[in-house]
Parts: sequence; C-alpha cells; structure tokens
Amino acid sequence: MNHHQKVIGVVGGMGPEATASFFYKLIRSTEAKKDQDHYRIVIDNNPKIPDRTKAILGQGESPLPALIETAKNVERAGADVIAVPCITSNYFLAEVQKEVKTPIANVFEALEQYLKTDGFNVRKVGILCTTGTRKMGLFQKNLPFDICYPSEQSQESKVMEAIYGAEGIKQGNTGIVPKCLLQEAALELIDAGVDVIISGCTEIELALKQEDVEIPLIDPMQVLAQSLTNSKN
Repeated sequence: MNHHQKVIGVVGGMGPEATASFFYKLIRSTEAKKDQDHYRIVIDNNPKIPDRTKAILGQGESPLPALIETAKNVERAGADVIAVPCITSNYFLAEVQKEVKTPIANVFEALEQYLKTDGFNVRKVGILCTTGTRKMGLFQKNLPFDICYPSEQSQESKVMEAIYGAEGIKQGNTGIVPKCLLQEAALELIDAGVDVIISGCTEIELALKQEDVEIPLIDPMQVLAQSLTNSKN
C-alpha cells in the first residue's frame, strides 16, 4: 500500500476561509505528479459550530456537540486521521477524541517538532491568537518555550479587532485593515524580543504574511499540513 492510501478528515468551517486555506496547504504539501498521487480528503465544512472563543469566555453555547457530530461525520466517511483547522477548538478536542476512534492530529506536537528541528534557535515565542486561546493558555501548556503575547489592550484593540471587528477577517476582509492591526501587534512582540511569531489563529494567516514581519512568522496549519502529508502511512 502506498502512503497516499491514508484518508485525511477535516473538521472545518471555523471559519470557512481558514478551512479552504488548510485544504490548499494539504494539496500543496503533498508530493504528487498526477491526481492519483494525492490524498483522499474528506472535509465537513460546518460553519454552524458555535464560536469557540465566546464559549470559552462564557458568552455563548458550547461548540462541543457540533464538534463531536462533525468529527463522527468524517470518521464515518472513512477518515484515518482527523485535522481541525482552528486553534481555539483545541480547548475542546480532548473531549471530542473520547467520542471518536480516529486519532485527531495534534497541531502543538507538530509545531514543537518543527520549532525544534528546523534550524531555529527558539527561546521566546510570540503568539497572535484569539483571547479564548490566550485565556486557556493553550500555547503555554503545549509548547516548551517562553511564550509572549501582545499587551491586553493590543490583544483586544488589534488582534481581536483584526479577527472579529467590523472590517475583520471573519467578516471576509483580508486586506489592509486587519493586516495593519496585526502588523502593529507583531511589532510589539518583536520589541519584546521574541525569536519567532506564531499565527496562533487560523484567520491570521489570511491577512498577515511573512513579508509583513521581519522575523519568522509560523503558520501552525502549514506545519500540520506538512506533518500529515509527509508521514509515510
């Protein structure tokens, strides 16, 4: 059996553009000379999953039932491994894993391996992410580096504004407004002496690109896509 027999399931819709971007990353990171060399990928793009950050902050319903239902859906469709292109959802994934047999790929493990192997000399890591991810300490709990965030004021007025604001990425804007807000937050992290910045929310990489910051900008979903497509199984 060649390694492209593995079926990748994607629990998507958080948000839809981030899922489309992840799908593209999976394709681009697969070595293929023809269609048949690619992985079979089953995506349930379910934008009806309740907002993860709101739930964590106690302002909305839990996404857990919808996450479980969506994961079971891709499992039934034949997925051998499940990927979830939404960082904040990791807060709920241990509970989702109890309800499905298919392993859910761990983005933090992939990220740690990448940061430890790739010629980086990483001590201090800057994180741009949702307030839900930040409040739950997902990066501190899962990465063995010194973790640094923008100030709490910048977290709301820059990072969350870029993601959720009137001209934000969730509204379908990936242009200059969210880019500038995220650039300002990134500069704050660079001033704090971080070695790399992680786009710790799947929306961020839609607006903020490597050429917008002068230190390595790492997209966890690109790292996850590579780890899923390079493994020989």
